[in-house]
Amino acid sequence: MRALMPIPNTDFDPTEAAVPWKTLTDAGIEVVIATPDGNAATADPIVLSGKGLGPLGFLLRADRNGRSVYEEFASKVCASPTSYADVAAKDFDALILPGGHAPKMRTYLESSVLHTCISDFFASDKVVGAICHGVVAAARAKQADGNSVLFGRRTTALTEKMELFAWRVTKRKLGDYYRTYPQTVQSEVTLALGEEGEFLTGPKPFLRDTPTKRSRGFVVQDGNYISARYPGDVHRFSQALVDALA
Repeated sequence: MRALMPIPNTDFDPTEAAVPWKTLTDAGIEVVIATPDGNAATADPIVLSGKGLGPLGFLLRADRNGRSVYEEFASKVCASPTSYADVAAKDFDALILPGGHAPKMRTYLESSVLHTCISDFFASDKVVGAICHGVVAAARAKQADGNSVLFGRRTTALTEKMELFAWRVTKRKLGDYYRTYPQTVQSEVTLALGEEGEFLTGPKPFLRDTPTKRSRGFVVQDGNYISARYPGDVHRFSQALVDALA
């Protein structure tokens, strides 16, 4: 089996990309990385280092497990990705859409080439997983009728409360670093769902999940579409992808 994971050249969340890659790879599923131009990729340096995140940075920085898995991810696949233009849904069994919030995520979130690819995965009813801002990329992909591929579906994503909390505690040093767009993720995704859809915020995110405590995470599954909110859901999210492919 093969899964496609598109990411931008930089600023993606290290945990949200690396942990699904590791989980699927360990399950014997090949994960192909793609960037807008086929050039090397690096994660958001602030989330990796914690620099500038302030006194609550321990809540926002990639945790030890995430950083460790990212080191392996970076060394094995980030140096030689393929490009968005060179991949097609027909060649894969699943699509994984990681998140991230820093400014250069926009090359990923706004790519018309990627939106077309996402639409093809949904049209083929293949497994699609989206976490955090990755759900925005899915929401912007259109069906043949002009509606979002998420129209009428149940989903989660980075919640408004989580996004605004991170922005408020970092804006003094980092400005709008945590506000990728003026509109929150939850607001944009909810509009894409239409009245028939449902945005689920899940329980309060007190503790991140871990490889041995996946029950702490929160995911929403609607058919072959699986979504999650933030790095604290990533282990449960990754396992849900493996289970769906099995």
